[in-house]
Amino acid sequence: MSRMSALSSALVVPLTFYVRTQSGNLQERGGAYRISWIPPNIDDSVSSSDLIVREGANVTLRCKATGSPPPSIKWKRDDGTKITITRNNSVTDWEGDVLNMSRVSRFDMGAYLCIAFNGVPPSVSKRIKVSVDFPPMLWIPHQLVGIPVGYNASLECNIEAHPTSLNYWTRENDQMIHDSLKYKTETIPGTPSYKAVMRLHITEVQHSDYGVYRCIAKNPRGETDGTIRLYSSSPPTTIPPSTTETITTTVSSTKSFELPAGPSTLAPVSYFDKGTKYQSSLNEVDRSEHKSGDGSSKSGRDRPASKHQNSNGSSHVVSTSWTLVALAVALQTLVSRLTTSAAAASSDDDCQDCRTLP
Repeated sequence: MSRMSALSSALVVPLTFYVRTQSGNLQERGGAYRISWIPPNIDDSVSSSDLIVREGANVTLRCKATGSPPPSIKWKRDDGTKITITRNNSVTDWEGDVLNMSRVSRFDMGAYLCIAFNGVPPSVSKRIKVSVDFPPMLWIPHQLVGIPVGYNASLECNIEAHPTSLNYWTRENDQMIHDSLKYKTETIPGTPSYKAVMRLHITEVQHSDYGVYRCIAKNPRGETDGTIRLYSSSPPTTIPPSTTETITTTVSSTKSFELPAGPSTLAPVSYFDKGTKYQSSLNEVDRSEHKSGDGSSKSGRDRPASKHQNSNGSSHVVSTSWTLVALAVALQTLVSRLTTSAAAASSDDDCQDCRTLP
């Protein structure tokens, strides 16, 4: 039993009809009519197979199928992208036995599906691969590469070619570079399959390694090359992140001043500094003159005033605004207390010769 007969199915339909006899009378007769359904089948002998064309050529794909009822044909790309009929016409699918594409490019490369269906399962399809050949094309991301002595370098060229190209590197004297401890070459396949990246790795660059390098790609359709110049550059410098640290130091100093009424201890006074040394001192206290109780005689006592200085004379980093505020407050407090103490001492001296009246 053939594949066609095995897959085919039939429907028997009862049929009644009438015939006219020689006497002119109608005579009823009965019978059956057999209807057959045959699923689609693609005829490879008259359909296209895989083909290779040059970029810019026109392509015609054919797909013939049989079946009952007669099947319909639809074309799609295997990867789901659009079919380019012309430069200005792209479609998701195409119906018909014949698919014509004008001036194909590398972007039209891939597998095309011919799908036949007529409502009788199963539908069938055929995969036709279209290859577009073109000479290698090459572009270089960085044609000038600066590397300091002792560092590692990587040179890179991007390639498009079909069929796959033969790739290699040379120096200025056209001497081919082979893998060694100094050099390592590699070719990394890309997507689509006609793309690739070729790299040359140079270990610990020396002065003799500087110069021009050539990346070369060849295939049956042609060849191409590009140049990269490796030159000496300064080593990278590492700049530490900037940090700002503010240190506030308070130095307290307590001094005793000998006043007319006796020694008086002042409260601690803090001194601050930012960038410039501030030195505070108490000048010599003026001599105090005291009058006697009857006002006729005057007696004066000279009181040497002690000098008050910042003992360590060091400068301390603080915020400018807080320095001025603290200094102003400290000086104001000092002046107020000195004035109060001097007034109290003067009052005590005036009363030394006072007599108690009856």
